[in-house]
Amino acid sequence: MKLFSCTVFLITLLLSFVTPTQASSIADKNTNIELAIAQAMSTFQVPGVAVAIVKDNKVVMSKGFGVIEHGKSAKVTADTLFGIASNTKAMTVALLANLVDEGKLTWQTKVTDIIPEFQMPDAYVTREFTIIDLLAHNSGLGLGAGDLMIWPHTTLTNDDVIKGIKHLPVVSSFRSEFAYDNLLYIVAGEVIARVTGQSWNDVVQQRIFTALGMKNTRAAFSKIETQNKNVARAHVPLNGELNVVGGNFIERFGAAASVASSVNDMSFWLLAQLNQGTYGNILDDNAPRLFSAKQSRAMWQPRTLLSVSDKATRQDKTHFSAYGLGWFMKDYHGVKLIHHSGGILGMVSKVVLVPEEDLAMVILTNQQSGYAFNAIYLQILNEYLELPEKNWIDFYHKKQQKSKAKEQNRLAKMADSVHKNAAHSLTLRDYANTYVDNWYGEINISFKNNKLHMQFSNTAALAGTLEHYQHNTFIVRWHDRTLEADAFVNFNLNEEGSINYATMKAVSKATDFSFDFQDLKLVPKK
Repeated sequence: MKLFSCTVFLITLLLSFVTPTQASSIADKNTNIELAIAQAMSTFQVPGVAVAIVKDNKVVMSKGFGVIEHGKSAKVTADTLFGIASNTKAMTVALLANLVDEGKLTWQTKVTDIIPEFQMPDAYVTREFTIIDLLAHNSGLGLGAGDLMIWPHTTLTNDDVIKGIKHLPVVSSFRSEFAYDNLLYIVAGEVIARVTGQSWNDVVQQRIFTALGMKNTRAAFSKIETQNKNVARAHVPLNGELNVVGGNFIERFGAAASVASSVNDMSFWLLAQLNQGTYGNILDDNAPRLFSAKQSRAMWQPRTLLSVSDKATRQDKTHFSAYGLGWFMKDYHGVKLIHHSGGILGMVSKVVLVPEEDLAMVILTNQQSGYAFNAIYLQILNEYLELPEKNWIDFYHKKQQKSKAKEQNRLAKMADSVHKNAAHSLTLRDYANTYVDNWYGEINISFKNNKLHMQFSNTAALAGTLEHYQHNTFIVRWHDRTLEADAFVNFNLNEEGSINYATMKAVSKATDFSFDFQDLKLVPKK
C-alpha cells in the first residue's frame, strides 16, 4: 500500500535525525513511562495495555504490555486491536470536515436538509439544528439520553434511533449546557451516508484507514478477519476476579463508537491530527490531506463550555475546559490539551494531543479502569512536559478507594432507611404486563415461579429478576452481573389502585451513564 509505505519511510527518515542526546533523553522518559504502565496494570488489575507516543513528527514509542486475555499467554503487541469506543467520534467529525472541504455541506447546514425525518423534541430546535449541533453535546437532551437504544447490543437500527430522539426528555434549553451524547453522533454518521451515498463503515475505511495506512483498523469488530487472533478481549472486574466479556461492541451504530484499532495504526491518526490533516510526506507542499488546516481549527474551537473547579486550577493550572467538535480541550500547566476518552464494556482508551509541543499519545486497555489510563497519560505528560514529579498511579489508587468507600457508605445508608415492612400494594401477578416507552419500545414484566422477571424486548442482555424493595418499588437484578447496572423499578398507581406507569433509575451512582433508565416512562400496554 503506497501511502502506508510512504508514511513508514518518512517516520524512519525523521528518526534517523535524532541526536544521541535526544535519543537518550527520550529513552529515559520512556523507561519511566514503562515502569508507570507496569505499576498501573498491577494496581488497577488491567491484563493488557498498548501505548503509542508521537513527538516532533516521530513515533517515539509504540508498544504493547501484558496479555490479550487474562490467564492466557498471548501478548499484547503494538498491532493488537482494541475497541477505541468514543475516540471514533473524532473520526466521524474528520469525515464531515472532509465533506465541508469538498463543498458537499457546511457546518451550518440544517440536519433536516439532509435527513428530512429528523426531529428533536421541540419543533423550533428541529428547524434550527445544524451539523455543529450534532457534535457539540449541547442539544438540550440529558447525559447519555437514549443510549439504551444502542447499548447493550440491541435489535434496533439507525432508523429507530432517529425516530426515537423526538420522544426523549429535554433537561436544558438548546445550546445552553453540556451533556455528553451518543445518539446525535449516530445521526452524524447517517448524514455522511446520505451525502456520500455510501455507508459510514465504507467511508471511514476509504477516507481515513486506507488513506493513512491504518492497515489493521476496522470500522467494527465484526469486520476483523477471523484469521487475525491479535485482538484484545474485554474484561470486567467483579469481586476481585476478572471476567471476560463482550465481543459485540455497538456494531450497528458505528459513527459513535465502533472502531477497532491498534496503537501502531493510531500513531498515523495522531500524526495527521498534529499536522492539521496532512499525511504522507508532510514536507511536501502538495502532500494529501484528510481535511484542511481551516477545518482542523474548526474542530479544535471551543463550542460548549464546561466548568472548571478551583482544585483543577490549583493543581493543574487549568482555567478553561470545553468541547469542540469530536474533542474535549483544556489548558494544563500552560499548554492546550486536545483530548478524548472512550469506553465500552470491558475496554477503555485515551487519546491526547498537545499541538504546541508537537506531542500526542494513545492508550488502549482491555479492562474498564479509567483510573489506569488517566494515571498513564498524566505520567506521560509529566515526562514529556517536564513537570514536577508526581506519582499519578498512587493518586488515582487513593481516589478509587475513596470513591468505592463513599458509594458503599451511601448504599448502606440507603439500605438502613428502607421500610422493611412496607408491603407492595398489589399482588405480584398484578405488576406483570407488557410496558411501552415512547423512545425505547416494549419492556416485558412476567410472573413465573412466584417471582417477577423483566426483559427489554430489544436488548437480550437486559434480563433480570425483580426483588421487592419497599412499597411499590422493586430492584431489578440483571442476570449478567458484569453489566453492574441494577436499577430501581417504581410503579405509580392511580386513584383506582391500578398501575399508571413505571419509572426506573440506577441503584448505584457508579453505573455507566449509558444505562439511562431514568429517561424511561413505562406505560402498561394492556
